Amino acid sequence: MMHKKRWAAFVLAAALVLTGCSAGSFLHFGKGSGGSTVQKIDRPAVESAELQFAHPAAGDTIAVFDTSAGVFKAVLFPDKAPQAYDNFAGLVQAGYYNGLTVTRVEQDFVMEAGQGADGKGTTIWNGSRYPAEATDKLHHYSGALCMAADSSGKCASVFYIMSTLPGGDSVTQELTDQMNSAGYRAEVVSAYQTAGGAPYLDYTDTVLGQVYEGMDVVDTIAQAAVDENQKPTEPITINSVSIETYQAQ
Repeated sequence: MMHKKRWAAFVLAAALVLTGCSAGSFLHFGKGSGGSTVQKIDRPAVESAELQFAHPAAGDTIAVFDTSAGVFKAVLFPDKAPQAYDNFAGLVQAGYYNGLTVTRVEQDFVMEAGQGADGKGTTIWNGSRYPAEATDKLHHYSGALCMAADSSGKCASVFYIMSTLPGGDSVTQELTDQMNSAGYRAEVVSAYQTAGGAPYLDYTDTVLGQVYEGMDVVDTIAQAAVDENQKPTEPITINSVSIETYQAQ
């Protein structure tokens, strides 16, 4: 794992280049159901031994998100983020997420949900937050399912999906150089260069899973029109979330 001082320097430097991403050849334009322009994003297959890019195997734990925009599925990694998994699965079992709406959208960055009616998140431990579970095995690649950390650095029910553009449209050469300088493994740098993502978020919160099906739905949600608070102007509802065991086709 990278040295903390080098990591802090990387986060600071990365923050200075967040506006340097440009929309490149991965984008195609079409019309959404409301007549608005929607970008169809061609996401390349990532050939990598990194855990997040292995297709689910029979018996793996997955989460199925049924939303008003469509269905997407994510493989979960309970052994890498046990507290995050226990909380997420417990809330799913209790039906907490059913009927909630997407609360924040940043195009080509994230879609976020999981706040209750009071505008706050919760946990199965009577609201007590749990510490972020960071690991070198899981990263903020495009499609990562992450549990957001609050100002105290702890997590609850709020989750987000990375919707950053592939490759160099989100991971610039400058970010690549910073990852190398910060001591990132070559396999991780290579995966970021293909998939895209936000390496400056690594080790700041918890990565719990990776979307393996329905990323086009995530991309559609992440392009919703928003108000001044980045909340979709037309509600996008999470009809249900279920925890299932992957069955090989």
